[in-house]
Amino acid sequence: MLKTTLSLCSSRLKAGLCNVYFNAKHIPISRIRRLIHSSCVSVDHNRMKVEILPALKDNYMYLIIDEDTQEAAIVDPVSPDQVLAAVKENNCKLTKILTTHHHWDHAGGNKCLSCSVPDVQVYGGDDRIDALTCKVGHGSVINLGNLKIECLHTPCHTRGHICYYVTKDCAEPAVFTGDTLFSGGCGRFFEGTAEQMNKALNEILAKLPDQTKVYCGHEYTINNLKYGRQVEPNNQALVEKLEWACCRRKNNLPTVPSTIGEEKLFNPFMRVCEPTVKAHTQKCDPIDVMASLRSEKDNFKC
Repeated sequence: MLKTTLSLCSSRLKAGLCNVYFNAKHIPISRIRRLIHSSCVSVDHNRMKVEILPALKDNYMYLIIDEDTQEAAIVDPVSPDQVLAAVKENNCKLTKILTTHHHWDHAGGNKCLSCSVPDVQVYGGDDRIDALTCKVGHGSVINLGNLKIECLHTPCHTRGHICYYVTKDCAEPAVFTGDTLFSGGCGRFFEGTAEQMNKALNEILAKLPDQTKVYCGHEYTINNLKYGRQVEPNNQALVEKLEWACCRRKNNLPTVPSTIGEEKLFNPFMRVCEPTVKAHTQKCDPIDVMASLRSEKDNFKC
């Protein structure tokens, strides 16, 4: 996808596998491709395009483009020069940075990118986010060309975590979930509780349309699904998704996006009311089930 040599900047930013650091060194694109964990993929949402940009060991950044106006936003731009190359290749105008949470592997590129694009606005729900210019809360709305971006406050992984729900007339909806919802899993409860994660997943995100495409922050799908298989070994949707994900990874392709409808079929953290999941945890209350699943997953070795 990237066609020129990149000058990958910022001593703060890790990039590629095995903790390789790019410190303002000129590195051939062929080597960058070997280091990046997945191929870049473009997803068409009908007059809205999402460019999946892998970064670091297993992170994803997402360039969202309104194809009517060519206005663009980037989600969690930890590797700014990759973002700038994608913006140039797509001939779009970057006007917004959407930060899901303050952790460095999501917000660590904000300052560098802001210096390269002086008028860019930086959105997020936490004062700890680098270069923040526009603080948002639950229900805040951002306009990107003809796209509507609704902010969903989903505290637990961090207390200021925001998911971004993007819609447009006649376009397939999308939600960018950072480290709240992963394909087949959810984020660790670093700053919150099982009750908060249950609300985030099963009262907020689960109510989005089933066809909503889910773009999460990391390539964790295979490990998550292997854990899900331990919880529900007879879940056929999960077994089929795991086979599909393994095939994708063998070909260096991302396993994102999934959909909200799919996640309800195989993600144990979105199935806390299912008898099979309750039986596995030996808990009845959904919040207790959530807590038990997260504790078990924290120690899971595939």
